[in-house]
Amino acid sequence: MEKKYTILAIETSCDETAAAVLSVANTQKLPKITTLSSVVKSQIALHSKFGGVVPEAAARAHVKNILPVVTKALSDAGSQLSAIDYIAITAGPGLVPSLIVGVEFAKALSFATGKPIIPVNHLLGHLYSPFGQIGKSAGLQTSFPMISLIVSGGHTMLVLMKNIKEYKVLGETVDDAVGEAFDKVAKLLGLPYPGGPEVSRLAKQAKHPVIFPRPMINAKNYNFSFSGLKTAVLYYIKDQGLKIKDATLRADICAGFQEAAVEVLAAKTLRAAKQYNARSISLSGGVAANETLRDALRSICKEQNLQFFVPVLGLCTDNAEMIGLAGAFMLYNGFKPKNPLKIKADPNLIL
Repeated sequence: MEKKYTILAIETSCDETAAAVLSVANTQKLPKITTLSSVVKSQIALHSKFGGVVPEAAARAHVKNILPVVTKALSDAGSQLSAIDYIAITAGPGLVPSLIVGVEFAKALSFATGKPIIPVNHLLGHLYSPFGQIGKSAGLQTSFPMISLIVSGGHTMLVLMKNIKEYKVLGETVDDAVGEAFDKVAKLLGLPYPGGPEVSRLAKQAKHPVIFPRPMINAKNYNFSFSGLKTAVLYYIKDQGLKIKDATLRADICAGFQEAAVEVLAAKTLRAAKQYNARSISLSGGVAANETLRDALRSICKEQNLQFFVPVLGLCTDNAEMIGLAGAFMLYNGFKPKNPLKIKADPNLIL
């Protein structure tokens, strides 16, 4: 029989205070998930003056914003806390001060209402985010094995999804995540925060992209390294001296860096897809909003006759909807909520 329930999801892993309400109907095949509301309160204006996220400032903003954001999510969904069946909360990884705000808030809600908590791994949220339109995703059950590329400011990893329940990390970054590298290159060029979108915007104006190294592209593993690529950009900028103020040169640097990063990501994803006889590729995380990367993987899937799953832009950056999605799949896969008092924020939680 079909089982229906409602999830209130909360996300505070970094600098976005977010809440969402999802309606879920479990069937024998797949859960049918409908997003009733999704609210995100950004802290970009707060952190832009510092050129990056300040953990203590982020936590204070979460304390201020979390109750209004959750209240609005419930209101937008036309729901009340009494109608919620589960509370899904990001337990890690992330900035520990930010995580603590969300986890302790969720525990207080659980204690006051008796609603069970689902502690969600933030990376699991990204992993399942391409399936946001799960009720409309024809052929998902026949798309495994799937190679999933997760790319964000804090993580870069390739994951083999054997089915909707089983997954295995094939490789990850050994230093800077690709999103972090985008932001650092933007800072080197004096671009405003957040830098990733600015690098991508300028790259479109390039005439002669600078050729930068493709780190670890030929390594016989699925790990990544972007620290050396960032350093190559640094030295190139120093070599150019005052010329770096030229708009065309800045665009060429952005395009060259982006091309190098995307080529490495695409090459390793394709190799993994071939090795594991994948039927599909999925892309998720904040950098999944990058048009060049999306187009590169979409082209690979077309050439290799693979399905391609990628979230809508609103599900790429941190949000609570993806945490609710992960919570729904955890329940579908047999997760049993535990004593909420034992749930703790874990900044180093692994997938």
